[in-house]
Parts: sequence; C-alpha cells; structure tokens
Amino acid sequence: MQNIRLLVIGTGGMAAHHAANFAKIPGVTLAGGVDTRPEQLASFCDQFGIEHRFTSLDQALEWGEFDAVTNVTPDAAHYVTTMPVIAAGKHVLCEKPLSTTYPRALEMAEAAQVAGVVNMVNLSYRNVPALQKAAAMVAAGDIGTVRHFEASYLQSWLTQPAWGEWSTEAQWLWRLSTAHGSKGVLGDVGIHIIDYATFIAGSDPVELSCRLKTFDKAPGGKIGDYTLDANDSFAMHLSLANGAVGTISATRFASGHHNDLRLRIYGDKGGLEVLFEKNESRLNACLSPDLLTAAWQPVETDPVPLVYDRFIAAIRGTGPAEPDFARGAALQQVLDLAEDSANAGSVSLAVA
Repeated sequence: MQNIRLLVIGTGGMAAHHAANFAKIPGVTLAGGVDTRPEQLASFCDQFGIEHRFTSLDQALEWGEFDAVTNVTPDAAHYVTTMPVIAAGKHVLCEKPLSTTYPRALEMAEAAQVAGVVNMVNLSYRNVPALQKAAAMVAAGDIGTVRHFEASYLQSWLTQPAWGEWSTEAQWLWRLSTAHGSKGVLGDVGIHIIDYATFIAGSDPVELSCRLKTFDKAPGGKIGDYTLDANDSFAMHLSLANGAVGTISATRFASGHHNDLRLRIYGDKGGLEVLFEKNESRLNACLSPDLLTAAWQPVETDPVPLVYDRFIAAIRGTGPAEPDFARGAALQQVLDLAEDSANAGSVSLAVA
C-alpha cells in the first residue's frame, strides 16, 4: 500500500471534516497544514496531530515533503492556491466550486491534465447512495429515454436560526454579499444541484435560461459592512444534450427544509425520485408494470465511498479520479452562463 503524505491548505470548519476523514484512511499521514492565521493554524494542527505548520503556501512548497493536497480555502482563493500546487506536481483535491469564473476553472483543469496529477473537486453529494444508484439505472436504460426532470436544493437559514443567526454571524453574512466574494445561492449550492441532476441524467446542458432573485432582508439592504446584494433564490430552465428538458431551482427561503435535495427524472419507460432529506438518502422508482397504476416503489441502495477515499484510491491507481477538474470547470461554465442569462433581463407582462 502506497503511503501518502497530505498537506491541508486552509484550516476552517470544512477543513476539519477533510482532516478527520483522511486520518481514517490507512497509509495516509496528515503531514502539514497551511493557514495565514497563526492561531487558527496552531489550533487545527494540534487537534489533528499535524507536525509541520506553514503560514504561507510558498513555505509549504519550499518544504515539499508531501504527495498530495486537499485545498479547503475560500472560493476566491482556489485558483491562486491550486495552480502552484499543480506546478509542483502534487495531486490535489479542491473544494467546490473549482474557481469563481469559467476561464480560471478551465485553466486549472488544463494545467492539471498537462501535469498528469490526480485532480478532483469535492462535489459532496456524489457521496449519496441514491444518486449513484439512480445514475446507474438511467445509464442502464431502466427508465428508457430521458425526457424531463425537475430538481431543487432547499435551505431555510434565512427564515430561522437552526444553524445560527444569519443577521449577526459573519459565516452567514458573507454569503449574502458580493463584495465579500459571494455569488449567492447560485454559486453556493447551485453547483451541487446542477451536478446532482445532470450526473444522474447522464447528459450535460446545451441551453439554459435563469432568473436570480435577491430579497429585502434588512433596512437599506445592508448590515454593518455587508451589503446584502447576492441572490437568495434562482430558477433555471435547461435543455440537455440527450434532448431532455427540465428545471433546477434553489433557495434559502424554503421554510421547513434545512438542507434537502430533490430530483424527479422521467423517461419513456419509467421515472425515478432521488431524495437527500434530513441527511438521509432515498430512491423511489415507478417502472413497468407499475406505470398503469402510477405506483412508486423504494429501491435499495448500497453505501458508496466518500470523496476522500476515492481521491486516495485514484492516487494509488485503484480507482477513477471522479469528479475531476474538467467536471468542475464544466459546471462553472453553467454557473457563469446562468448569471449572464439573469443579467440579460426578463420581459414584463401587461396586467389587465
């Protein structure tokens, strides 16, 4: 078994999730940590027994005693922190989104391909058993030719404080402000639900239209240094390369849903309902002979390896590097085009 020394870049809350899961994998050593905040870095490295600590990426690269990187920096830092890692010939797992624009995401994907390093983006809902089973069923033709789909990502942290009070906590306020690097709900969770739907459908978008909506949430649309101008909801219509059409939406105002993903996908021989609700994965199907009675039946699903296990397996040559940077770049292109579509405006209807 190949021993792998891992460098963790960024030591925030999500980094702890990465570190805890990588530490469970036999033969993986958390070799170093990088963060510009010395106190945060020390606390994180003490928690996970990490010996080598660096307050800049340059210091870590000069040291160089690691094989792979997990990049858990903020979205806007993914490009500037990943490109030097690729240039150094290190394998890299990057948090989503791959970057904040398609040109930069594409540059990252192309650089990783040229360098020949294992490259993966953390689309965490690829870990959902129902998603993987549904994708396999669609690919096997179980629902026939895909015709239509509807998908949604539902959150409600703007309506209640289950995850904290959004109006007073920086971890939520920055997500509402474009000046603080947010692209709203489209950039935050849109990438997940777009991947969720199109991965299962087995086809990528070829045409889309999108509407973004920002709601009034505070007097003057501002709280402290945060201008609350990032989108809170979006609705998107897509045509896929396989001819299917459908809708994808997401919102932070879905009262009654903390963090739920839903997809219904229909073919000419059946339909699937793919649910991830209250942290539970479920798959239902309506197939022959139940089409006449429109009866839906539960489908058994098997556990799937987490992205951390898949990344290490890809480095060791025992599994595919999926989803890779090319997928991350393709999804970023969809997000960019959705913004372009929304900025193009809509046509108002005359009301009698």
